[in-house]
Amino acid sequence: MIAGLFNYWVVIILMMAGLYMVMSSRHLVKKIIGLNIFQTSVFIFFISLGKVSGGTAPILADGITAYSNPLPHVLILTAIVVGVATTALGLAISVRIYEAYGTVDEEDIAAIDAENQAQESAVSTVVEENT
Repeated sequence: MIAGLFNYWVVIILMMAGLYMVMSSRHLVKKIIGLNIFQTSVFIFFISLGKVSGGTAPILADGITAYSNPLPHVLILTAIVVGVATTALGLAISVRIYEAYGTVDEEDIAAIDAENQAQESAVSTVVEENT
C-alpha cells in the first residue's frame, strides 16, 4: 500500500523541505530556492492526479475505456513558465537588494533600515529645532 502512494510521499517530503527552507532561512536566495522546491512538489502532485492507472491518451478508439486527463499536464506547463518568470524576478530583486545594502540577509537589511530611519528622524528633529 505504501509503495502505491510513493509519489504522494515524495510530494509531502518536498513540500515540507521547501516550506522549512522558506521559514528557517534568513538568506533571500535560499528562500527563493525553498519556494522553487515547494512549487515543484505542487507540480508533481497535480501531474500525479492526472494519471489514471491503465489509462491512455484521450483519443477515441475501439476497446479503450480508461482515459487519462490531460488538463493537469497542460496547466503545469503554464505553471512552470510562470514559476521560471517569478524566480527570475525574485533573483533580480535579490541582486538589487544586494547592491543597495551589501547583503541579502533579512536581519541585516532590517538593521540597516532601522539605522537609516533613526538617522533620518534625528536629522529631521535637528532641522525642526533650527527652524
